[in-house]
Amino acid sequence: MALKIASRFRRLLQRPGSIDLGPYERLTQLVGEAEESVLSLTDEELTEAVAELRTTGGLHEDEQIEFLALARDAGNRAIGERAFDGQVVGALAMLQGRVVEMATGEGKTLAGAIAAAGYAVGGRKVHVLAVNDYLAKRDAEWMGPVYELLGVTVSHVGQASTPEERREAYQAEVCYVPVSEIGFDVLRDRLVTDVADRVTVEADVALVDEADSVLIDEARVPMVLAGATRNEALDDDVVQLVRTLRAGVDYEIDGDGRTVALTDRGTDKVEKALGERAAEEAAAEVGDAADGDAGDVGEVDSETGADDSVGTDSDATSDADADADDGAAAEPERPGFNLYDDENLDRLTQINVALHAEVLLRKDVDYLVRDGKVSLINNNRGRIAKLQRWPDGLQAAVEAKEAVPVSDSGEVLDSITVQALIKRYKSLCGMTGTAVVVGESLQEFYDVEVAVVPPNKPNVRKDDQDRLYLTVDQKNEALVKHIGEVHETGRPILIGTHSVEESEQLSDKLEAAEIEHVVLNAKNDAEEAAIIAEAGVPGTVTVSTQMAGRGTDIRLGGKDETHDKDKALELGGLYVVGTGLHASRRLDDQLRGRAGRQGDPGGSLFFASLADELVTRYSVSSGLRPHPDDTGRLTDRKSVGMLEHAQRVADGANAELHRTTWQYNRLTGQQRAILLETREKVLTEDLAADELAERAKERYDELVDEVGEDVVKAAARRIALRHLDRRWTDHLAYLADLREGIHLRSLAGGIVHMKPIDEFNKSAIASFDTLIEDAWKDTAETFTDAEITSEGLNEETSGIPRPTATWTYLVNDNPFGTEADRILGRLRNAIKPESSAESEEILPEEFDEDDLPEELRDADADDEDEADDGVEKKKD
Repeated sequence: MALKIASRFRRLLQRPGSIDLGPYERLTQLVGEAEESVLSLTDEELTEAVAELRTTGGLHEDEQIEFLALARDAGNRAIGERAFDGQVVGALAMLQGRVVEMATGEGKTLAGAIAAAGYAVGGRKVHVLAVNDYLAKRDAEWMGPVYELLGVTVSHVGQASTPEERREAYQAEVCYVPVSEIGFDVLRDRLVTDVADRVTVEADVALVDEADSVLIDEARVPMVLAGATRNEALDDDVVQLVRTLRAGVDYEIDGDGRTVALTDRGTDKVEKALGERAAEEAAAEVGDAADGDAGDVGEVDSETGADDSVGTDSDATSDADADADDGAAAEPERPGFNLYDDENLDRLTQINVALHAEVLLRKDVDYLVRDGKVSLINNNRGRIAKLQRWPDGLQAAVEAKEAVPVSDSGEVLDSITVQALIKRYKSLCGMTGTAVVVGESLQEFYDVEVAVVPPNKPNVRKDDQDRLYLTVDQKNEALVKHIGEVHETGRPILIGTHSVEESEQLSDKLEAAEIEHVVLNAKNDAEEAAIIAEAGVPGTVTVSTQMAGRGTDIRLGGKDETHDKDKALELGGLYVVGTGLHASRRLDDQLRGRAGRQGDPGGSLFFASLADELVTRYSVSSGLRPHPDDTGRLTDRKSVGMLEHAQRVADGANAELHRTTWQYNRLTGQQRAILLETREKVLTEDLAADELAERAKERYDELVDEVGEDVVKAAARRIALRHLDRRWTDHLAYLADLREGIHLRSLAGGIVHMKPIDEFNKSAIASFDTLIEDAWKDTAETFTDAEITSEGLNEETSGIPRPTATWTYLVNDNPFGTEADRILGRLRNAIKPESSAESEEILPEEFDEDDLPEELRDADADDEDEADDGVEKKKD
């Protein structure tokens, strides 16, 4: 009851999940008093004093006070930074398992280092989980002298680290490591066949940097370990065929731009083309009859290829004639190719992914083509996602679209989500600049609360009201004009964009307006530290994609504060301009937070339009009657309220998608734990030998006599591990296919509604029920015929070779938007703009729908048509 009252009170304060800092502030006062006795110590005496506090049961309150006094002085001695009271409060909160919210520039890195060292002195091993290699290495080296003075060992892991370097790094008391790297190391350790090959240690304490981004935004992104099996190269005929399909005729895109589907006409067109090609291939196999048979079903022009054959009837070639034949029965000569037959499922998949890649994935927005490779762009950070790829052949489809070499592919050996990875740790804490907004989610998914630490100096940044325009062109025109006006004063400007494409388009506009500027996006992210560090110099205009997790302070006057800092202060400090609102207001706040650090002056202003993706995707146009001024700017309450409404819907959709993803992964995680328990016994004990001594006793005894018991035990272990891993790989593949189509079962439920998650769990349980027993049967069968000599097991000749290569990557979960679209549809219907109930009476002649951006016209009518036709468009 008390918790419910506290939660409601926090909601009233609009700080859900935040806690009272009073106890921490009182302890901080005691730390300040204890610090006086520390100042007279030599460095050696300080290190010895920390050593005397070491324990294996964690630091008690009195010990924490003494340690923090020593750590505060160590920071001052080692790197010239004495922790402010706010940093001490933050360290205390993290030592008690909280996620700390501290504004940009308030010293989270030092606070996190003090907390990590505190855990280490208390006998714990700490992983400081960073968002990328650069920050992990930078922070470990930057804070290294502090750790050394405190007598705590520190290390870091990066993508280039060798297995031996990783093994050594994880032995340190504090290890800075990107969250993806520790995830991949865990996956690799799960498949070792020798305990000595492991690199990680038992998960103990996770201290998460940029906690909201890692724990919430990336929590549903699976990390994958794959093994080489096949090449996913897409048939070039399919690529060319898809390029001939026409929007609105052969395929339709949903209102949110997330999914694309063939129409009935498009399906007929594809089936006709594929049928003709199948007939030609069949005819070619029988030799002389090839030309005649191919002629019966239509010809493919040797010069134009697919374009001439697609959509061409035997009696006519024009679209008009094709339209006239839409309802007619199939000609007797036409091949009976059904795209939805079981035997053609591979073709259907290729068509779908090729269509998705061609129509929905945009170059310089969703991906870059660089050095002959397709690289995904991390939407949360505006950087190249170096290890990320799309699943289900979509990566190969995009590579075919861009005519670049197809990258290696293979089957998923194992995977883990960030949330499942974090759940392995006994203790969790973290820090970020924006945690309150996701306070409830952090409580729901991780059972941690937020501690909001006030800034060391009051925030005097001036945040202007968002400026809303009717169209994107009007917004951009006003944006460039405003930037020019501010730039003339000499005030430093930081402009935040949403994509590489947008940053380059804005760069062209600024260049045309003769405004000098620098651009930071995924194409030059290697230069990010240098570019961002100088963004506070007067006269500088910096255009950057997503600023979250950049990890570099923007100081007025530049990195060393020597380039006209006083002038920057007089001009009002750094001025942040947003080219549009993000789907989450946390990202807006992170961009704003780049200005006004440590009590400096600063300002921010965001531009938006009713045609921005945020509005067109996450809001509704019902009842909207905008009245723009001569520049296209909108100031009426209902139009402005539409932006807030769109962000609320977007936040709700993302939270629901996170929740749904976790529901689907929870059972898989439980099954994985059961399998890993058996696998651990096989790896570290003689379970495999014991099982085979019973299941294949005659063969076991024979081999023991021939090659010795130790050799047989080792062979039994490797055979059992291989079959356990093989069965788990097949199970994961089954679950992936199951999840992709499970929502269709709810349509088959009739009067009784069948929840997809319940059906998924039911099928997943049935599939896993005999998995381990089946693996033992496979093991016994292989063991009976395996080639085992005194040299050991020959895996290749015994029919159980392991993958010739493995690699790791991150994957966009549900890139086709199946679950997200359903979630979003529910939310858009459930959450209406608050002002919609109070819309004013406007006579029809006062409003012309042509005044609306094209993206918002007839949006509701389109949605209704799609809802009515959705089931009918499915192919039987």
